[in-house]
Amino acid sequence: MDRQELRESYLMKILLFGKSGQVGWELQRSLAPLGEIIAPDRDSREICGDFTNPDHIAATVRSVMPDIIVNAAAHTAVDKCETDAGPAHLVNVTTPGILAHEARKLGAWLIHYSTDYVFDGSGKQPWTETDATCPLNVYGATKVKGEEAIQAEDCQHLIFRTSWVFGVHGNNFAKNILHLATVRDQLTVINDQTGAPTGADLLADITAHAIRTAILHPQVSGLYHATARGETTWYNYARLVLDTAQQAGIALSVAPENITPIPGSAFPTLARRPMNSRMDTSKLCHTFDLTLPVWQTGVSRMLTEILQHRL
Repeated sequence: MDRQELRESYLMKILLFGKSGQVGWELQRSLAPLGEIIAPDRDSREICGDFTNPDHIAATVRSVMPDIIVNAAAHTAVDKCETDAGPAHLVNVTTPGILAHEARKLGAWLIHYSTDYVFDGSGKQPWTETDATCPLNVYGATKVKGEEAIQAEDCQHLIFRTSWVFGVHGNNFAKNILHLATVRDQLTVINDQTGAPTGADLLADITAHAIRTAILHPQVSGLYHATARGETTWYNYARLVLDTAQQAGIALSVAPENITPIPGSAFPTLARRPMNSRMDTSKLCHTFDLTLPVWQTGVSRMLTEILQHRL
């Protein structure tokens, strides 16, 4: 069976990087029906998953010869990037560019994830794929350059910009809020940053669906915004999490009236955060014939699973 026949039958070889992250964890599930998944981690000896070693990553791609490369690895320590930009550039720019180079030589597809942090967060309108990027911080700047490095190689690719990612596996905002609410009697939560909490499982399912389409219709190669539908603030997100926990019988130390909304300026960080993380997903939905769920659906599913372990 030649490579084209292999792709058309969906019996593909998929090289997945970043398998231990929230999205990578879910991708191992969603991509499984498409073919064989090879998923090295940072400490793998036979094949390399360490994005700080781009030469070995390139050698891994050449050794595996995948039909699909899925990059769910990234340097996401946003504040640390401000004082130590080197590792972020290596992981978010250099290595994705090398993946794109190797993908083009193989004729493979590259799937890559980016972020709302490529924008400055101004205004209140949802960002589209054609809006000019203007990151507020080093992390966002490296993600822009990573996108550009992939596009410059002219390989077949799908880049998904997303925001406010959460999942059952790994740390996230909802889990942190739940923990704080059990040990503190006062909470302050930012209420002037707006976005759509997006489940890692949703991103993984979007990815698998998009790959199926891309294999048969390569003209869909490009950049897409991929988030859940709707919008909220961190404060309203926190209230939903804690209200759900109380309804499930979880004992909280903080009373609802002691959860105070505050502006982001009251909680200074090394890296500036965008105020407006709204993303226009109409291109994604039209191209791949998708109907995206509202953000509350995914959050509720996650909370149902993690709260069961607390009872």
